[in-house]
Amino acid sequence: MDDRLTRVLDDLHREGRAHDGPLADRLLRLRNMTPDAARLIATLIRARRATSVLEIGTSNGYSAIWFADAVRDTGGRLTTVELDADRVTAARANLARAGVAAHADVVHGDGADVLAGAPDASLDLIVLDAERPAYTDYWPRLRRVLTPYGVLAVDNAVSHREQVAALRELLTAEQEFAVALHEVGDGVLTGVRVRAGRPA
Repeated sequence: MDDRLTRVLDDLHREGRAHDGPLADRLLRLRNMTPDAARLIATLIRARRATSVLEIGTSNGYSAIWFADAVRDTGGRLTTVELDADRVTAARANLARAGVAAHADVVHGDGADVLAGAPDASLDLIVLDAERPAYTDYWPRLRRVLTPYGVLAVDNAVSHREQVAALRELLTAEQEFAVALHEVGDGVLTGVRVRAGRPA
């Protein structure tokens, strides 16, 4: 991670906290991932040597910068998906400011649609940081598109434990996944596909 990228991340983290602090409406907040959680997931990308990474829930691109930097090291590519058009524009600009835009595609759309269009066993690592009630609906597609030893990483697994609980139950019910809860940042739930499992 170079000085330019570090400065952009520091600026965005500071700006995000200042922006979100006074806002009562959660939908107006940027709701960026914490630095520690983003660092953990970026480390998982490198450890897995993931070359195909999908993030659902871009916001202004703060966490995408961490992940794009990681796939730069693995020779891979990040696809990050966001519904809000203004945030898509901001994310593209922030990735460019950080010098990692060449390693990321920012998609304006719905994560469910992106998952539906992804080929079987095509994604090495998927990050969920979006509207948590939708996660259980994603589940059949998540299983279908993850590669062997693919990683699912879910943010806010401690801060919003009850909203992530149903997905955690689905993960732990599948013997093909090794599941862990990391009390880092707002909590990161991970599931690693250690067996092929039954067809989705």
